[in-house]
Amino acid sequence: MSTQLPEKRKPNSFNPTKITTQTVVDMKVRGEAISMLTAYDFTMAKLVDAAQVDIILVGDSASNVMAGFETTLPMTLEHMIYHTSCVVRGADRALVVADLPFMSYQVTTKEALISAGRMMKEAGAHAVKLEGGKPIADTVKRIVDAGIPVMGHLGLTPQSIYKFGTYKVRATEDAEAELLMEDALRLQEAGCFAIVLEKIPSSLSQKVTESLSIPTIGIGAGPHCDGQVLVLHDMLGLNKDFHPRFLRRYADLHTDIVHAVGRYVEDVKSRDFPNKKEQYN
Repeated sequence: MSTQLPEKRKPNSFNPTKITTQTVVDMKVRGEAISMLTAYDFTMAKLVDAAQVDIILVGDSASNVMAGFETTLPMTLEHMIYHTSCVVRGADRALVVADLPFMSYQVTTKEALISAGRMMKEAGAHAVKLEGGKPIADTVKRIVDAGIPVMGHLGLTPQSIYKFGTYKVRATEDAEAELLMEDALRLQEAGCFAIVLEKIPSSLSQKVTESLSIPTIGIGAGPHCDGQVLVLHDMLGLNKDFHPRFLRRYADLHTDIVHAVGRYVEDVKSRDFPNKKEQYN
């Protein structure tokens, strides 16, 4: 498989220089698949952006892959503002969407609006993402009415993991599937420009996608969504311990990095590094 990056696309009406929320909606209309990956820092954001991913999600999954927590719940608004600001500085083309973390939007719509506003003003995010359906529909509407784009998130919602008690596939029963469909329509009506569908049956994601005028972006939701998202550290093989069915690894950087660092240690121990060309006279 070639490791070369795609050539820089020339700006035109179909491949704009800068991706916006309207671009993403237009991509659904055209039937063009939407690519989304996570990033949490400046360097990775530059690399992902150079590869011309459409959306960079600054996910609260930073809690797992950057901070080593078991769940996403420990992330604070300040943590997310920091990570998002780093990513925004590294992204020239991609739309940057930031997760609002647990308990930064669930208490009152006023608090949610303040949290979203801080994410836009202090971090420079282009949009925010919230988990949930009917219970947060009014919150979504208030944020959107204030001029802040919102991406929804249904299915397996990691911030509710202690409510679910498991990371198993959601909405496999008719009742939950019907509720998810209703929630998706409510989020669209409230003003979401897109919705992430996580770990639900492929047939359900197809039904939801075909019922909405806004894009769906799947993770573990099959091929029928308008786009796909993966956690960057997972798809690059930096995390060796996580291997769900939906994950495709495009590299094995865990092995490469451990090998490279091992060579460095050997060279230092043998005093081969630095050599004469790597020192100043």
